[in-house]
Amino acid sequence: MNNIFKQALIAVSFLVAAQGASAAGSAEAGKDKVAVCAACHGADGNSLAPNFPKLAGLGEKYILKQLKDIKSGKRQVVEMTGLFANSSEQDMADMAAYFDSQTMQLSGAKELTVQVGSGIKVDGLKLGEKIYRAGSTEVGAPSCTGCHSPRGQGNAPAGYPRLSGQHADYIEKQLRSFRAGDRTNDGESQIMRQVAARLTDSEIKAVANYIAGLN
Repeated sequence: MNNIFKQALIAVSFLVAAQGASAAGSAEAGKDKVAVCAACHGADGNSLAPNFPKLAGLGEKYILKQLKDIKSGKRQVVEMTGLFANSSEQDMADMAAYFDSQTMQLSGAKELTVQVGSGIKVDGLKLGEKIYRAGSTEVGAPSCTGCHSPRGQGNAPAGYPRLSGQHADYIEKQLRSFRAGDRTNDGESQIMRQVAARLTDSEIKAVANYIAGLN
């Protein structure tokens, strides 16, 4: 577990250094460039569909990194293939600035019962809170608070996204993708892949649901 935290700190330092040279985005300019995004993510970045992530207030550096990774093919998102073929880095920086300037609307958690490995059914909200705040000592998974903050607000300078209020279905899908190795743009440290690899389906569902209502 200590190795994961050390790798996370190293990843943050490299990420900040790399992103320091990125073009400065203009939210005002970005407002006129995000029309193509609105159908899936909402005009203000608050997607109504749980399979599409909310972008409002997600973190400018994080959004820009994802846009660049999607454009380069480093992150595969079928629905967005070729979408930024004609977008410059400045265009993407402006889009990121615009969405980050918006206010995310909370999705909200729900009452949930999940079955753990022992076959016992437990309160999913309590399990999700435990994993988010304390990790899982049994399998060496660190808490989410170290990178994403106790309230799920993320770490904007480091490029770690806000999680609070995001769609539970989307968070669950991303954790499963990291665990399966289908999503690999979490840096050389592979921090998200290492964390997700230690979580069961039930734990992923529980923590994703908890995060959706975190504020």
